Amino acid sequence: MAFVSQPTMKKRASKTEVLERSFRVVTLGGGTGLSVLLRGLKEHVVRRPDELATAERPISDLAAIVTVTDDGGSSGRLRRENRILPPGDIRNCMVALSKDEALMGRLFQYRFHVGRGLAGHNFGNLFLAALTHVTGDFIEAIRVTSKVLAIRGRIFPSTLSNVHLVATLENGRVVHGETRISASRDPIRRLSLSPSRVRPLPAAIEAIDQADLILMGPGSLYTSVLPNLLIPEIAAAIARSKAPRVYIANLMTQPGETTGYGLADHVCAIQKHVPRRVIDYVVANRQAVSTEVVRRYRAEGAAPVAVDLPALQNLGCQVMLDNLVEEHGVLRHNSKRLSRLLLEQFLPRS
Repeated sequence: MAFVSQPTMKKRASKTEVLERSFRVVTLGGGTGLSVLLRGLKEHVVRRPDELATAERPISDLAAIVTVTDDGGSSGRLRRENRILPPGDIRNCMVALSKDEALMGRLFQYRFHVGRGLAGHNFGNLFLAALTHVTGDFIEAIRVTSKVLAIRGRIFPSTLSNVHLVATLENGRVVHGETRISASRDPIRRLSLSPSRVRPLPAAIEAIDQADLILMGPGSLYTSVLPNLLIPEIAAAIARSKAPRVYIANLMTQPGETTGYGLADHVCAIQKHVPRRVIDYVVANRQAVSTEVVRRYRAEGAAPVAVDLPALQNLGCQVMLDNLVEEHGVLRHNSKRLSRLLLEQFLPRS
């Protein structure tokens, strides 16, 4: 007699089981780099139990902690005129995490080109500014906007304080403000915040404490990554975490800020500004960049970041290399490949 096995019904996973079989990821940074990273990671965020079937390393909570030191462009104008935190980097992260990036992303990134007082502003920045005044709370404005965009993650400003960057250059000159620091072509000796002591957002600290993976970068070393780490409680939370702590290297140096820096110099700069160790691993690109693109960047004073393995190993960092570049006239990280590498290397299979 032949026995035929009967198909078994798969038990639907409960929300609790989803959370138990998935991971919490925290990212820190600002600018374009953080947005590129989030765009790739959001594809691994699970919202429903049935999504677990196709996710090897599902993310149950994706949190972005964003620097708020921008003082230029639309964000700087709104910051000065409306006394709110600069919304630009937060807006970029929201768009990157949005469900319908094609339409809503285009709307929130739309920049007005004409109109007295309006030209130069992004719609998304104005939306966040208006909601802040309507609700009386920048965090509530972020929460409501996140619902409008149906983002797959959470976004926190690193602090609610009106904080500015101050750089002491190698020649002894002191430069105030992110825009002036970025425009300077002299090497930076030291970076600080003004005021020097600001309180972090408690939810950001909680996210770090609960994280299974902590990612820093990619992004401008002195104006995107370090500003978050200059807040003592944030640096301390990362330092005490048992999760893998990963620095994602920039593809290119930045004129002035990191001219002549190898990857080890980036790591040294971070460790010089924080009292305890916050980096275990470094992820960097090994893919060759086209001669034409390199020539164009060199004309602007930028060059590929050199991966100096012996120096990095002397710093106690484990280094992981992969082909991570996308070329579209400008260089960007391949968000899908980067996110897949990070999750495969640093999170166990669920």
